[in-house]
Amino acid sequence: MANKGTIIAGKYEVIREIGRGGMSIVYLGMDIRLNKQWAIKEIKKTGRSANDEVAVNSLMAEANLMKRLDHPALPRIVDIIEEGQTIFVVMDYVEGIDLKSVINQSGAQPQDMVISWAKQLCDALGYLHSQNPPIIYRDMKPGNVMLRPDGSIKVIDFGIAREYKERNMEDTVNLGTKGYAAPEQFGGHGQTDARTDIYGLGVTLYQLVTGHDPSKPPYEMYPIRYWNPKLSTGFELIIQKCTRFNPAERYQNCDELRYDLDHYTELDKEYKKKQVHKLTAFIVSLGLSGIFALTGVICNVSATNIRNSDYTTLTSVADATDYGTKMKDYKKAIQIYPGRTTAYLRILEAFQTKEKFGPDESDQLMALYSDGQRKKVFDTKSDTFAELNYQIGMMYFNYYKNADGDLSISECVNRAWSFFDVNKKNAPDSFKEKNISNCYYEICKFYRDYMLDKSSIDEASNSDYVKLFKTIKTTIPKVESAGAYDQLSLYNAIFLLLYDQKDTMSEVKVDKNTVLDLLKEIYDKSSSLTVQKKQSKELQSEIDNNYDSYVTAINRTWNNLQIRENFASSVKNKE
Repeated sequence: MANKGTIIAGKYEVIREIGRGGMSIVYLGMDIRLNKQWAIKEIKKTGRSANDEVAVNSLMAEANLMKRLDHPALPRIVDIIEEGQTIFVVMDYVEGIDLKSVINQSGAQPQDMVISWAKQLCDALGYLHSQNPPIIYRDMKPGNVMLRPDGSIKVIDFGIAREYKERNMEDTVNLGTKGYAAPEQFGGHGQTDARTDIYGLGVTLYQLVTGHDPSKPPYEMYPIRYWNPKLSTGFELIIQKCTRFNPAERYQNCDELRYDLDHYTELDKEYKKKQVHKLTAFIVSLGLSGIFALTGVICNVSATNIRNSDYTTLTSVADATDYGTKMKDYKKAIQIYPGRTTAYLRILEAFQTKEKFGPDESDQLMALYSDGQRKKVFDTKSDTFAELNYQIGMMYFNYYKNADGDLSISECVNRAWSFFDVNKKNAPDSFKEKNISNCYYEICKFYRDYMLDKSSIDEASNSDYVKLFKTIKTTIPKVESAGAYDQLSLYNAIFLLLYDQKDTMSEVKVDKNTVLDLLKEIYDKSSSLTVQKKQSKELQSEIDNNYDSYVTAINRTWNNLQIRENFASSVKNKE
């Protein structure tokens, strides 16, 4: 057992114990170099029995499984350290409270909040199932979901997760929490797969929205409206479909489930009944003289429902669909609802998947965006419009290449800045507080003012850099809760800025160690990330490959300045 103050591997200090299991103890730790908190799981290899060995192997399998994952709702593994008979696994410290404790303290949770959590959990499970081979979590329950202070959630405890084995007829081990585990987890009903996690999610949602624990008497799951008639019939149908005994009768994947969660009101019997009652009352009040007007109302309602359905279908194109078809469908969706941002974001995703964003792609995007601006269809004060501007800005900042396929920092910055500038002026405070758009605005503005504008180039003052560094230091902690790619994009931008500005910074007497310390902090944060996606790996590799040469160049710049100043001083003294 590690004591308070113990230093592990020369870089992690134990602060206090925060949890323990049969074979492991979890501590809150501090990276003494980065001044960042981590959770540190200590695993003892006692070797006293075969069971102990199995437990240790299970814990290590969990760590190695998680180490290759990269999703905002899943904790990251950043380090695995072996010291003699002890293994230390360093991972994200997830601050917050588990949903089981939330229920214990407050009872059933509001339906809208539970549905919001359901969507996040659905996305996380869908990500696990999309791995090759798929990862089946197998232990979804409120106690394994942490609610963070910002309202987001994280799934914890991967102790019984497994990789799906295509040829297996059954799991080799029966594991799961009674009451939440699907029937197939206890043998005799086939191998666990994605539908197993969907069952566990359905039970979890049942408990969250009703407050009743299915692992306790009466051990039954009544329809949720048995407990609260005010709950949505549509949501009730979703939970019932998730928890069918036969996996073939459940949702077959998380995409199907997510779609119904997004449209649960359309499944709601009460919603449909209300529409019928309204129409019936309208018919009676108008009589025969209102038949034609009523027909128009019905047609309008029907047309609206059709448009909604078409828009959803067009923006939910399968990944396997070819690029050209996707783009046509997304553009059709924009014609239906030009003010909704989903189709625009799907177009950006298509550009990223294609790994090409040049003048042609830019012209396509701007034609659609500018048309919407001209027609004033966007809600310019909304979070969704701010998110669209942020994502477009990021697309230009990170991906834009000219017609020759070359990266032009001046074009990237100038094009990106305008979208970050819109957010600076118009984005709601709720968006600004949780987003790093303003930091990119400051970085782009700095490039424009002191690197690209020929009239003011090399005129940045020491106070300008002090302001810029303060913005960067304030933003770095905010981005740590984002995905790996968002983090690395910011880190790489800061890296390039420090390198490009080394000459001017030395001239205006910016402290060299301040520059090197920030460069080292960014390098360490980049190196600590575990990434899987190709684009994230490329950014991380770029930072890693450039670090030593950037340090050398910065040292050389300040040394050369000192040599010039010493020479000028000696000449002056001789005179």
